[in-house]
Amino acid sequence: MARRADAEAVRHERAVVACERCPRLVRHCRRVARERRRAYAAEAYWGRPVPTSLPGGGARAVRLWVVGLAPAAHGANRTGRMFTGDRSGDFLYAALHRAGFASAPVSLARHDGTHLLECAISAAVRCAPPGNRPTAGEVARCRPFLDAEWDLFPGARAVLALGRLAFDQSLGLFRRHGLLSARQPHFAHGLCLRDASGGPALLASYHVSQQNTFTRRLTPAMLDSVLHQVQRIVRDP
Repeated sequence: MARRADAEAVRHERAVVACERCPRLVRHCRRVARERRRAYAAEAYWGRPVPTSLPGGGARAVRLWVVGLAPAAHGANRTGRMFTGDRSGDFLYAALHRAGFASAPVSLARHDGTHLLECAISAAVRCAPPGNRPTAGEVARCRPFLDAEWDLFPGARAVLALGRLAFDQSLGLFRRHGLLSARQPHFAHGLCLRDASGGPALLASYHVSQQNTFTRRLTPAMLDSVLHQVQRIVRDP
């Protein structure tokens, strides 16, 4: 069973990386990788759709599934790993480390030795969009990847959506699987939804963007509070 799950995860990763469904995003990712930011001029950019980050134990070990908006142009689009190589990733990984879901408080590169613990990180859109604003069509074309991951992570007990778009897409995912269909919740930081019939919990946080963290709309203590809820859900037998 574990070997089959690992093979499915590998096929899924390859499908994500090879995706070219959104020509505008393909062009943007490649252009950014070609032109580069001066600080990273000597680096080879990833410049493709970014696969989901998995814990060392693989997809079957996932208990917390974090869903973001999209890769950053000079962050994950450069490094090839979600929330890696930029200030947003620094903020997120520090919090995950404090909560016991990451082995280190920083994530600088794909092979820097930092690994996730019982946690997967993906996004509603797998390519870096211009201005961090994917179109509705681009979000829709990426949606099957979220659906596939629902099946890849059968042990997930909590889904943490970062930002309104990720929350809306995660809520839609739950509803496509018959959960949370009776609720009409509005996005709010700290929101936690659970279906009476079971299934994972859906939690919401403001996005870890620099705009939010620099203005202190989202503070480390605020994200820690949400992750404390996650800890109780994930680790309560």
